[in-house]
Amino acid sequence: MSRLADRLEGGTPYPLGATFDGLGVNFAVFSAHAEQIDLCIYDPSGRREIARLPLPECTDEVWHGYLPNARPGLLYGYRAHGPYQPEQGHRFNSNKLLLDPYARKLSGPIKWTDALHGYPVRGRRADLGFDRRDSGPAMPKAVVTHDIFDWSRDVRPNTPWSETVIYEAHAKGLTKLMEEVPPQERGTFAGLAHPRVIDHLKRLGVTALELMPIHMFVQDRFLQEKGLRNYWGYNSLNFFTPEPSYFAGDTQDELRVAVRRLHAAGIEVILDVVYNHSCEGSELGPTLCWRGLDNATYYRLLPDNPRHCLNDTGTGNSFDLGHARVIQMVADSLRYWTTSFGIDGFRFDLGLTLGRTDHGFDPSAGFFDVLRQDPILGRVKLIAEPWDVGMGGYQLGNFPPGFAEWNDKYRDTVRRYWRGDPGQRGDLAARLAGSGDIFDRRARRPWASVNFLTSHDGYTLADLVAYEERHNEANGEENRDGHDNNLSRNWGAEGPTDDEAIIETRGRVQRAMLLTLLASLGTPMLVAGDEFGRTQGGNNNAYCQDNAISWIDWSLLETDAGRALNDFVARVIRLRKDHAVLRASTFLYGQDSPGQGINDIGWWDEQAQQLSDEDWQNPEARALSMRRAIRREDGSVEAINLLLNSGDEPISFQLPGPFRERSLLADSARPDTADEKISDVYELAAHSAALILSVAEFPE
Repeated sequence: MSRLADRLEGGTPYPLGATFDGLGVNFAVFSAHAEQIDLCIYDPSGRREIARLPLPECTDEVWHGYLPNARPGLLYGYRAHGPYQPEQGHRFNSNKLLLDPYARKLSGPIKWTDALHGYPVRGRRADLGFDRRDSGPAMPKAVVTHDIFDWSRDVRPNTPWSETVIYEAHAKGLTKLMEEVPPQERGTFAGLAHPRVIDHLKRLGVTALELMPIHMFVQDRFLQEKGLRNYWGYNSLNFFTPEPSYFAGDTQDELRVAVRRLHAAGIEVILDVVYNHSCEGSELGPTLCWRGLDNATYYRLLPDNPRHCLNDTGTGNSFDLGHARVIQMVADSLRYWTTSFGIDGFRFDLGLTLGRTDHGFDPSAGFFDVLRQDPILGRVKLIAEPWDVGMGGYQLGNFPPGFAEWNDKYRDTVRRYWRGDPGQRGDLAARLAGSGDIFDRRARRPWASVNFLTSHDGYTLADLVAYEERHNEANGEENRDGHDNNLSRNWGAEGPTDDEAIIETRGRVQRAMLLTLLASLGTPMLVAGDEFGRTQGGNNNAYCQDNAISWIDWSLLETDAGRALNDFVARVIRLRKDHAVLRASTFLYGQDSPGQGINDIGWWDEQAQQLSDEDWQNPEARALSMRRAIRREDGSVEAINLLLNSGDEPISFQLPGPFRERSLLADSARPDTADEKISDVYELAAHSAALILSVAEFPE
């Protein structure tokens, strides 16, 4: 490589980050309050700083410079000069090496040391004084990249929302124990593209793989000191860099190839992204990037005491998405992942924080408007987690059109019902029908409700029917962490048991819950391994368990029980695809749309009596029959009854007329039975659900 220049040329303020043009590299970084920013060049090992060059120009609060002869692979960082005035929100300290927020690749991990803090750390941590130690030796270094990948033959699945079935998985945990994957590729992006993974997803019938965070994240110091690891990854260090530990090789094209192969199989890829906070924590946290570049701009601070971060996320800090440059950083990151890695959608962790203003949550916040009007981002799938821990921090149903939302009311209601709680019938009906009471506004559709039974956060489905108390001892917090209200039931024994009756009941309830999920209006989401009985041993907060507690045990799929459950789930997903009435794209309200006096949706009890107001309020009623109907192209009317019985005894359901030709599609108590002709009366076992198809010919 040619010798680098000893000073920077002016360069350009756009694009932000380090951009190689074939002759050199342009560097551009935002800071509204810095007085000078230095570009620091490191040797290939990242240990020795070989040059420190001030960025010569500042245009519209963007500092920039151009380094002739620089090439991809160059290691660099920044040092920002400015006021160290915590009482005014400013925490500049040029002794601290800072990451480029737009870095496409990082070299090396963080080496935890007190020198990473902008203030002296002695004994009890106090936000006082100014620390002069150089943090460079402990910091990762940004790497100049030049990404070229041929997407010309890639065909995005573009699955309609109403046909989407999401499969949430961890990029490492999904394949770490999959024996068919070569050892060096297990737990990596390469593993995601293995034919065994793709075959399983296709056979199951899911349409989208949602990956837990793959932005580069930190291994938290307090976890390392306990011998644990940040497994989930909700502590981002950079929003443009894939987590390096998830690569089997040394090229980021490994992830692109995985996405390309998933697309070829008709499977979309959605990323769980964490733009609500960073790994820098509270004002007592380290200075790694945003804090040192412009703390007062990037983070929301207490208005009357800007020394302190405003903590709506519970992690110590919250990004200020009310600032145009912060919005730009997040939008640029999303566009980068969409265009450079072929990503099809994003699930926003603590998405409510992204819409916070000085007056609370605003569905018309600038960030949401940017996404909705963007020609690239406005076409991908957008999913919000509609809560955070701040005031007014629960906004289910209040996100703008274009967003789907995690519906925890669906999760909790279905759990309560199948646990056997009284008084659930009315709320359950609303959840089964797409939660129109929550989402039917501003022309939103049922798909806006992301329905789920379990997620990465909490019990697996198998544990939901096996444990009533959390068992998080392995987390090292004396079993105090994690939720204590899991709405679970162990059905007679805590944890594993040899009691055949308990085992049979647990299996029946799992199948009933899965059938309920996949027969509900809305977008269903499964968690990897729930389809064949994965367990975490009762741990409902496995965020720090980068081991067999969290990794998917594929050997369960080779057991009779695991194989049978997987087959049942695949069959019900196929039913959902084959019968449009199970995934209606509009809300149903009992209108006479199919004709002949048959409403698009209706509710009955086990005696085929439509429910009165008193019936809906009956706390002891456990039986419910929901019928949805649609007119086929040939003029016939197809209706599907979802029968539910969460009681302890079998119930004989009288099926409502005027249909006569009926067949059983699925029964959670008889998972191997399908397409069985039945009469107008069907006996449903305790703790079970069934789907009944009825067809009748009616003249137009």
